[in-house]
Amino acid sequence: MEEKRKVEEYPAGLKWTKQRKRVYQILKEATEPLSAAQIYARMESWEQEKYAISTVYRILAAFEENQLLEKTTWMGEGTIVYELRHSSHVHYAVCLDCHRRIPLEQCPLHMTGAHLHVSEEENHPHSPAEDFTVVSHKIELYGYCKDCQAKH
Repeated sequence: MEEKRKVEEYPAGLKWTKQRKRVYQILKEATEPLSAAQIYARMESWEQEKYAISTVYRILAAFEENQLLEKTTWMGEGTIVYELRHSSHVHYAVCLDCHRRIPLEQCPLHMTGAHLHVSEEENHPHSPAEDFTVVSHKIELYGYCKDCQAKH
């Protein structure tokens, strides 16, 4: 009996070239968001053919335009990173020693859709206030991972 190969399914809306499939697979297998340079390095290590890094940027732009990925910046670093869009958002604990990013199992802040009453100037009692609706948030917790704690 012939063994059936699992056929990878890709989201609709794009023409799925070999390069796009590879970037999608890299992002799908990643355990944390990746920069374009990291994605490019992984492509180079897997592929026989050489691509320009501009190809990766064009693919990421197409994925972003089709809402397949989240583009964000690591706080404190300024590095733009990408990850596939999940049904729920993910936050990270960042080790200050080894810089490893550990996904949190749950969101510590459940405020999406909440209405806040905020002041335009922080801690200024006489500034006009306005209503603010939270539509998204980003949280990074900083500390030391288990391995780095053992070193200290």
